[in-house]
Formats: sequence, C-alpha cells, structure tokens
Amino acid sequence: MNWENLLPNLEPSLQIVVLIVLLSMLPLIVVTMTPFLRIVIILSLLRTSLGTQQVPPNMVLIGMALILTGYVMGPTLAEMNETAFIPLSNQSITVPQAVSKSYNPLKRFMLKQTDMKDLAFFYRLTNTPNPANPDEVSFRHLVASFLLSELRTSFQIGFLIFIPFLVIDLIVANILLALGMIMLSPTIVSLPFKLLIFVAVDGWTLIVKGLVQSFG
Repeated sequence: MNWENLLPNLEPSLQIVVLIVLLSMLPLIVVTMTPFLRIVIILSLLRTSLGTQQVPPNMVLIGMALILTGYVMGPTLAEMNETAFIPLSNQSITVPQAVSKSYNPLKRFMLKQTDMKDLAFFYRLTNTPNPANPDEVSFRHLVASFLLSELRTSFQIGFLIFIPFLVIDLIVANILLALGMIMLSPTIVSLPFKLLIFVAVDGWTLIVKGLVQSFG
C-alpha cells in the first residue's frame, strides 16, 4: 500500500491531525502489528500452566511483553526512526511520506513472521489474485494473515510449555491417589514442585530466550 497516495499532499494543519490520529492508534498497532501478541499470550499460558493464579500480575506480564517487543523490534524501530521520524522532525518530509517510509520496515517484519499459507488463505477468501512480489501485498491481507500466524505460533509454543507441568500434575495426582489422600487437592501439592523445577532450570531465562529466538 502506498500511503503517500492514500494521504495526498495535505495542509500542515491537516497533517498534524493525521499524525495525532495515528498516535492515538498506537496501542492497536502495537497489539496487531508487532510481536506483542505472541509474547503476551505465551507468558499468560506459562502462568496458567504453573498454576500461580495472578502471579505474576497482569501488569507485570504486559510490561514484560512490551519490553521484549521493543527488544525484538529494535532493528525495525531503528530503521523507522532513521528513514521516517528523524526526517519528519527535521521537516524534510511530510507526514504522508513519513507514514509510508515507516510502514515499509514494519511490513518487511510482518512478512517475515507470516505463514504464506495464511496470506494465501485471505487472498482466496476475497477472490483476489495472489501478489506477484512482496511489494504488492496489501495492508489488510498482511495484517489479517500476520495475526492468524501469530495466534497459531503462540498456542503451539504454549502447548509445549504446558506438557512438563502437566506431567508433574499427573505424577502428584497418582501419588496422592495411591496414598489415599483423595481430599487433598493435587494442584496445591504440585505447585511447590513446579516452582522448584522451574527455578532450578532457570525457566525465565529459557522462556525469554525462546521467545526472542522464535522471531529469528
């Protein structure tokens, strides 16, 4: 999508309005067009698999997801800053030009993380011919396929995280059943063991490392 054609030469006052509207949509952009979605879902599934209820709190998970999103998006944000934000602050380009130049690095990032079968699915859904090259991929098709790919990937990783904790729950439940402790909740007994094993293997480092490398 050529944002310069979509937002033709506007008056300076209208350019400021466009910029304010785009800034107001920043939370939506972060959730739908960055690694934030995958990271926050995996962290939430990790907390659920541990069985720690609200520990870490939602605010902590969102903060971690934002920091890791900024880390993963570092090269892309640096390119956006160099090609769009700095020239815009120097008034060497207009707001439509800045939007177009900042979208290009983001588009390349999303294409890299998008499963091509998802992109082809949305093109078939709208009876639109497949693009001949990455430059012809439309904005709406790319965002929709990127979201679908991120959701699939996050739940695949979440499933792998669940397996070892599920095994611990099953072992504890069988032991309690063998001892005749039917009234004792297996979740309460297994929680300390899950925390112990998670800390012993340096679980947070492994999770963060895996999250970052999944975007490699």
